[in-house]
Amino acid sequence: MRHTKSAFLGAWIVVILGAGDLVARAPVTRARVPLPFPDLPGYVTLRCDFHMHTVFSDGTVWPTVRVEEAWREGLDAIAITDHIEYQPHRADVVTNHNRSFALAAEAGRALDLLVVQGAEITRKMPPGHLNALFLTNATALVTSEWRHAVQAAAAQGAFIFWNHPGWEEQLTNGRVRWYAEHTALWKTGLLHGIEVVNGRSYYPAAHRWALQRRLAMLGTSDIHGPIQLDYLLHQGDRRPLTLVFARERSIAALKEALLDRRTVVYADSRLLGEEWFLKPIFQRSIRVLNPRVTLRGTRTAYVQIQNDCAVDFLLQRAAEPPDLTVTKELTLASGRVVLLELKARGKPEPGTRRIELPFQVTNLLVAPSRPLNVMLELEATFSR
Repeated sequence: MRHTKSAFLGAWIVVILGAGDLVARAPVTRARVPLPFPDLPGYVTLRCDFHMHTVFSDGTVWPTVRVEEAWREGLDAIAITDHIEYQPHRADVVTNHNRSFALAAEAGRALDLLVVQGAEITRKMPPGHLNALFLTNATALVTSEWRHAVQAAAAQGAFIFWNHPGWEEQLTNGRVRWYAEHTALWKTGLLHGIEVVNGRSYYPAAHRWALQRRLAMLGTSDIHGPIQLDYLLHQGDRRPLTLVFARERSIAALKEALLDRRTVVYADSRLLGEEWFLKPIFQRSIRVLNPRVTLRGTRTAYVQIQNDCAVDFLLQRAAEPPDLTVTKELTLASGRVVLLELKARGKPEPGTRRIELPFQVTNLLVAPSRPLNVMLELEATFSR
């Protein structure tokens, strides 16, 4: 009997260990997580990160990893922007300023991800660090004079933007500063954009400069290590992105849109951009499921609002309409249907009329500290 028990237990141990082995060897699913943003009239919305590094400069991952990370996170386009002047891994990786793009582009074609060739011109202030996108030969930017590097990029038709203007190493007496060198670049058409967000940092001064000087607004990760070391992806923590409104999903259309400043920055659950982009994003993201409501006496009526965007919209009532008491603050959660409460106030005249409910979307900024104004429109029938 004891021998039989031992054999029985031994068999179960084998089964359990075998099951554990099967679990351990189960393949990891390569899956893409959708990042829903609406297309705007006449344009497709592309989710992009135009600032990232690999082992070919001071990053710690292979270029193909950057492609896989971006594809899994729902991005449409990336740029590999390894430093021209800074190659700390040169003892292990041969310095070839075009190689990281070549590797990433091949992986991008396999996953249908657009990969833009870029490089980071890495100089002290002024002018600081500049990214050049849509290059054809990054090696041409190897020169001792930063102006010559910019001119070499411009000769290739590059889109050039100023990186992390509020980075500690680029501050002057602790302040973000716009230099005469930046004015010269801007006036000669050699500065097309500026990072309003870099990683976890938002630069209100850069936001203002983009509006004042008509520069494209960019939000980038400037990622160096594996993306999951900087962002808790499983908790919905995402890298900043540039939303680009392009005429089609192609490299050429991406470049045309950037030069035309058709961008919005997505970062830290906020959208930063100009009103004529932010307003249609909001309008095309939400659906009022019951735009006609009946208010009977003092009973509460509910408006059901669905948000199909990746971003929660934080609404704050801008004014209370006549005859109605309306929820003061409301979060339209991403992918959810939320209730907006309405009550008749006083003794409104019975009948049906159009109601406008003004709100500010406090996490959609058309300028620093200036939220987007929106209007929700309903048809309300009052009865006693």
